[in-house]
Amino acid sequence: MLARLQSAVGRDDLIEQMVLLPEPKKLFSKESPATNSVNLIVAYDASPNSHTALDVAFWIAHQTRLATNTEVTVQAVYVLEDNQSSHYPNILNFPIQQPSLECQISEISKSATLVLTQPKLQTAITPLQEADRILWQARSLAEEWQGSFKSHLRFGCISTELKKVVEIEAADILFVGCNSVNHPIIEALGSDFPCPVLGIPSCIDE
Repeated sequence: MLARLQSAVGRDDLIEQMVLLPEPKKLFSKESPATNSVNLIVAYDASPNSHTALDVAFWIAHQTRLATNTEVTVQAVYVLEDNQSSHYPNILNFPIQQPSLECQISEISKSATLVLTQPKLQTAITPLQEADRILWQARSLAEEWQGSFKSHLRFGCISTELKKVVEIEAADILFVGCNSVNHPIIEALGSDFPCPVLGIPSCIDE
């Protein structure tokens, strides 16, 4: 996948720039047959860097689907840290006890859109309103991708929840919006992360 990206961009150093955590060493197992699908997870918080990470994931997914006829799913994950969510009312009627909320792109509810377009009755936007806006933005970007897409809202520690989603979804790659192995999120993910972690190549912003 990265080789195709390198060829399209005309660079030969993208793999070196983007791979922040390499693919873990896996023991061969007869119970792990090869599958004809690819799962790409993106840590998304609507920041410019995470937006770039999502764009890169969509591009790689598109090129992979064209080149291999493989089913590719892109998933955006937004983590609302516990210290933010516990102090606000559940104004969006999200069941906070539920560890994960997923929404297929074809199942975007009108009520979620209304939350974004109705006149605000409150002067401050709560973290749950902001989470809804962020995931709505990710789903809107996914409409251009026109492929399989899921979004997750998780509650807790960012690195812990990302790892949980990667394991549950059997992700092939996690994309993050940073470009250094010394970034705090990379250090928090640890060296035993279950899939490769890719960042943003610096040449994209040049």
